[in-house]
Order: sequence, then C-alpha cells, then structure tokens
Amino acid sequence: MSSALLLIDLQNAILTGLGTPERQPVIDAALEGVVARLAELKHKARAAGIPSFIVQHDGQGTHRLAKRGEGWQLRREIAPEAGDVVVHKTSCDSFFETDLEARLRAKGITHLVIGGCMTQFCVDTTARRAVSLGFDVTLLSDGHTTADMGKLTFEAIIAHHNMLLDGFDAGPHEIKLIPTAQIAF
Repeated sequence: MSSALLLIDLQNAILTGLGTPERQPVIDAALEGVVARLAELKHKARAAGIPSFIVQHDGQGTHRLAKRGEGWQLRREIAPEAGDVVVHKTSCDSFFETDLEARLRAKGITHLVIGGCMTQFCVDTTARRAVSLGFDVTLLSDGHTTADMGKLTFEAIIAHHNMLLDGFDAGPHEIKLIPTAQIAF
C-alpha cells in the first residue's frame, strides 16, 4: 500500500469570523492545535519519503478565502516544500473538477491519511469520495476541525463525524480513524 498525506484547506482565514465573540477564541485555539499536529505529521511524512498533497480552496469575490487574498494563503506551518503537490479546488469535494485523483494515481497512491478543515464539509466529502474512488483512508481523529454551526459546537460536529465516518466503506475500501500520534510512516 502506497500512502500519501492529504491536507485540506489549512488556510489563514479558514475559520475567521465563523464563531460568536465568546466562541471564536476557543475555535481559534482548537485550529492552532490541529495545525500543529498536522505540521508535525507533515515533517514525519517527508522524513519517511511519503508525499504530501495540499488542497487549497479558491474562494470567489468577497469570500474569506478569496483567491490571492491574505486569508486564502496556506498556513505557514504546512507551506508546500519541494515535491509537495498543491491542488486548487472550488467546492467541498477535493476531487471535483480537480486533477487530484490523476495526480494520486500517477504516483501509485492507494492510501490517504487525511486531515484539515472543515470537518462537515471538505473533510467529510473528500474522505467519502476517496473511498468511493477506490482509496483506503485513514482519517486523523484529532487532525480535523471546523467552526460552530448554529447550536452545534465544533466539538460536537467533530465527534459526530468521527463516529459516523469510522468504518465508512465502499466495496473493499474504508475509512479508519486514528489519532495523529499513532500514525507511523
């Protein structure tokens, strides 16, 4: 099994302004923890010769991730290095109208280790789609995050998706949840 690390939407403004004034600092602190874990994992992957694919959302107009704006920029902690592949997307599905699948197949990748933002949109959709396309997926149980949505806290959204996605399958391919600290490349 040939693995790759897939990091989704770790951009400067990914969660900016999505929380209430009381909750935004909590959301921001959680994001910092996720980014730190994923940055460390990215360095471990590089040391082991595992390729990293970094997905960047290209927002339009006044969107907080509007292409070329400061909020659109990738977080410096996971900035692309030589050999990393950057894929640009415009929807929640990292495979939709992108060359991600072709680039993964060209490198012989059969297994994806996935982390990033936003849990209920881009992380969920990409993980499910990957399995449907014939990839095995390890979803990092502590390596994805989001913001509150209405009465749902980001903590509840993450817990729900971790429960829901663990064991999701399509034929012989499935999603398994593992904490970042347990990933060994």
